[in-house]
Amino acid sequence: MKKKNLLRVPVTAGLKNIYAMDMHAAYQAACINRFTVTSFGRLAAAISVVRTALVTHDTKIENAVQLLDSAIEVLLQVRHKGDQTEVWEITEDQRPAIWTGIEVAEQCIGTLDVALLAETAHQLLQNVAAE
Repeated sequence: MKKKNLLRVPVTAGLKNIYAMDMHAAYQAACINRFTVTSFGRLAAAISVVRTALVTHDTKIENAVQLLDSAIEVLLQVRHKGDQTEVWEITEDQRPAIWTGIEVAEQCIGTLDVALLAETAHQLLQNVAAE
């Protein structure tokens, strides 16, 4: 079967704002001790989708993938602790890496397109479901 070519529409301000809201709302929840597994999932998904899409897109943005990888490493620590203790938190020491990841994701998302983000989100969701 022939692969359907998707229309490559640039990320709009509205879509960028949706990603930003998911990341910022989750981060703010963590800062006021209202972080939950749901807010963790939204934050981790947004950063992971942007990171994976940048790799797929072969980004030339210096250090973007490395900074997002650092944020993801911290999120993996948060997930491990949350899974074990059911306490979902981003500690003071972990916050700078997460904040940097949010800023980088926001800066980079405009270099991507809607179809790539959708394909990436779909693929990551399939990978998680297969675990």
